[in-house]
Amino acid sequence: IPQEHGLRCAYHGWVYDHEGHVVDMPFEPMCIPFRITAYPVQEMGGMVWAYLGPAPAPLLPRYDLYVRDDVVRSIEINPLPCNWLQCMDNSLDPVHFEHLHGAYGNYVAQRLGKGRAMNVVRHLKIDFDVFEYGIVKRRLLEGEAEDCDDWTVGHPVILPYTLLVGDRTGANYQIRVPVDDTHTLHIRYQTRPRQPGTPPQESIPLHREELFNDNCTPKSPANTVPRQDMLAWVGQGPISDRTVEHLVTSDKGVVLYHRMLLDDAERVERGEDPTCVIRDPAVNEPMIRIRLEDVARAPFRIPTGAAQGS
Repeated sequence: IPQEHGLRCAYHGWVYDHEGHVVDMPFEPMCIPFRITAYPVQEMGGMVWAYLGPAPAPLLPRYDLYVRDDVVRSIEINPLPCNWLQCMDNSLDPVHFEHLHGAYGNYVAQRLGKGRAMNVVRHLKIDFDVFEYGIVKRRLLEGEAEDCDDWTVGHPVILPYTLLVGDRTGANYQIRVPVDDTHTLHIRYQTRPRQPGTPPQESIPLHREELFNDNCTPKSPANTVPRQDMLAWVGQGPISDRTVEHLVTSDKGVVLYHRMLLDDAERVERGEDPTCVIRDPAVNEPMIRIRLEDVARAPFRIPTGAAQGS
C-alpha cells in the first residue's frame, strides 16, 4: 500500500522507505535495522519507471509523447513468451511489412471473410541512419516518390528497446521490456492529437490481455498488425538460436542494431554511459522531440471507399 513515508506490505504491515529500510513494524517492540533492495522510481506519462542500474542514476528521458499536453493517450500491455530481442529485431526489418502484414494479413482477413486488409506493395530500397538516440529506418515503396516521408524522414528505434511508429494522425511507442530470458512485457503506448477545446485526460485507459496460450499458440487469429508481429516473435521459440541464422541483404538494419548493442555493452564494461543515458538537464527539458513522418506508408493503405471484397 503506497503511503507518504513508504510502501506498506499487505501481509504483516511492515513499511519500507524509498531506500528499502524498514521504518515501521506493527506488533514488534522496535524496528530491526533491516533493508531490502530498492530502486529509484519516477512517474511519467501515466507509467512508473524504475532505474535498476548503478549509481548515480541518470535522468529519466522525457521523450515527447510521454510529456506533451496536446495528445490523448491509451496503454495496452501484452505479456509474451519469448526473448525481448526477437521483438526488437522485427523493428529493424522493414521488408517484413510487405509480407507479414501485406500478404499474410490479407490471407488472414480473407479466411475470416473480411476481404483484403491492405495493398501489397513491393519495397524498392531500404536504408538506416544512426542518430543521437538510436536508428532511423527508411523505406521507398513501389508507387512512392523519392521525396516521400517514408524515405526522407523514416521512423526511429530508440535504444535499447523502444520503437516509435506512426505519423501526425497518431503515434505510439512500442516498449519491449525484458522480464527474463524467455519472457517480454510488450507495452503499446498509443497517442492521438487532442482536439482543440477538449479537456486533458483525467486518467489513461489501460488494457491488459494475454494473447498466447500456455503452449505459445495464439488465442485468436492474427488479424491486426501488432498481433501479426507478436505471432512472428513468439513463433521463433523462447530464444531464437542466432548461431544458425542466415542473415541476408535486407537484414542490414538488424546487423547494425546488434552491433550498437554490443558497442554499448563494451562502453558499460569500461564504466562509460551507453546510448540514451542522459545526465544533462538542458537536454531533457522541457522534452526530447523525436522527428516522425507526417504521412507514413501511404501505398499500403486501401483508399476509403475502395472495394474490400475478396
